[in-house]
Amino acid sequence: MKDFIFDLTLIFQIFVFIITLYYLILSLFGIYKKKDNNAEKCNPKKNFALVVAAHNEEMVIGKIIESLESLDYPKNMYDIFIIADNCTDNTAKIAKTYDGIYVCERNVPDKRGKGYALEWMFSKLFKMDKNYDAIAIFDADNLVSKNFLKEMNYKMLKGYKVVQGYIDSKNPNDSWITGSYSIAFWTTNRLFQLARANLKLSNQIGGTGFCMDSETLKELGWGATCLTEDLEFTCKLVLNGHKVGWAHNARVYDEKPLTLKQSWNQRKRWMQGFADVSSRFFTKLIKKAFKERSFIALDCALYTVQPFVTILLALSALLTLIQNNCSKGANIFVISYLFSPWIWKTFSIVQFLFTPLIMLLEKKLSKGMFLTFSAYSLNVFLFTLILGSKPKLYEVAILSIIYLGIFILLLYIVDRKKSLKMFIWYLLYGIYTLTWIPITIQGILNKNDKEWSHTKHIREISIQEMD
Repeated sequence: MKDFIFDLTLIFQIFVFIITLYYLILSLFGIYKKKDNNAEKCNPKKNFALVVAAHNEEMVIGKIIESLESLDYPKNMYDIFIIADNCTDNTAKIAKTYDGIYVCERNVPDKRGKGYALEWMFSKLFKMDKNYDAIAIFDADNLVSKNFLKEMNYKMLKGYKVVQGYIDSKNPNDSWITGSYSIAFWTTNRLFQLARANLKLSNQIGGTGFCMDSETLKELGWGATCLTEDLEFTCKLVLNGHKVGWAHNARVYDEKPLTLKQSWNQRKRWMQGFADVSSRFFTKLIKKAFKERSFIALDCALYTVQPFVTILLALSALLTLIQNNCSKGANIFVISYLFSPWIWKTFSIVQFLFTPLIMLLEKKLSKGMFLTFSAYSLNVFLFTLILGSKPKLYEVAILSIIYLGIFILLLYIVDRKKSLKMFIWYLLYGIYTLTWIPITIQGILNKNDKEWSHTKHIREISIQEMD
């Protein structure tokens, strides 16, 4: 029986390791960023319809309109459309106070959600006398960098039919949750979006800050009305032979949830949508991948099963924890058996510092803070020297608290606010990451629940404050 458990866990752990290795190798291609300022030299040729989906967004609707009005692009080459979707507040009234803005009020209570609102708006746009080359989508809480349309114009002239911009954070310093969200988005943009662009794979639509060629949209139809309409449409594009482009320099600042409860509900909705989309598109994408030898389709298929990968990683971590903390061992295979202890510890340090390195490259972290994180990561070696190779769990816990206390004290002395906050929030980011496990399980179990929930936005920040 013991041999059976060992063999079974060996197969499982190796399988999970291969998946992890795939994402690790993919992420390495995001470290390199080519300098590309050609968008500034490119003549504006595309005209755009800028569509903002808004449901009860009276607190922030004015700021997104002002942000879009101030874009560095010929004013006669873009129009702004606000969808006041099933609003019961003053969203439409406020939007109408701005000259030249098209405010479209939609009241269809039984079809709630952004996907339905966009479907409705697209049909209106296609019936208009004026034709637009492309349609850009934004959320009402967004702020948009002035160069956004220049970057989209440049990418679309290069042949891309759909282009995703860089989703940044509007409020990274509001709470540890917004800080964790921001870290997650900064690293995802670099390690997975930019990496896919460097490898000529298809990027993933991120729900906001993306642009679509009008004719391609007419040809394929939108039809994406689930809880993650962005993922659904990405799969549809890949199945029809299109790639989503990436505009790293086109920034969209998105308001992140302030509390764990808001974050939980939003991420649960994402996981419900992921589970729903993967159940409908994974097999189709895999078939296309093998039939046409398309690595683009294979990568997209693997992306859709993220919730299930999260569960596998959680189970792998749990098995490792059981084996490492069982006095006699549970005869469970763990990946660290394949490497010497010092190689595994070095890998742990690299893993811990990978995210701060990306934040440094993205200019979200100072060199001083990166060195601080580097010094802190040495606890992997120091603890072994102090406690030996097989310490008790309580010994590690006590030493960890002492070690952490020393670093917090030093940071408080050197920089009482900014550095200390960043240090603590990065450590709390680990807790945020762990919350994905129960959220994912909940999302998979409730994948058939299509009830859309609204995240309230309250941060009235102007684009000038972000630039």
